[in-house]
Amino acid sequence: MELADKAVGFLLSVISLSIFSYYTFWVIILPFVEKDHFVHGYFPRQEYAILIPVFTGVAVLSFLCLFVGFVMIKSSKKKKSV
Repeated sequence: MELADKAVGFLLSVISLSIFSYYTFWVIILPFVEKDHFVHGYFPRQEYAILIPVFTGVAVLSFLCLFVGFVMIKSSKKKKSV
């Protein structure tokens, strides 16, 4: 394994852990903190805790379906020409 691969893997792990920690604090801990506390300024409203993952999931699933569809169409065109 090259050094660049390890660096990219480490960077992706740090980014994933940061996003997980931020989201976990936002969804699980923040509702128990008083509304006038300064920490609420670092987070969006609670409604977005559901909307962001749902829209992201729909976008990813749509992209995957389109990708699989294009691959299937391309594969069937290759079989017909051979």
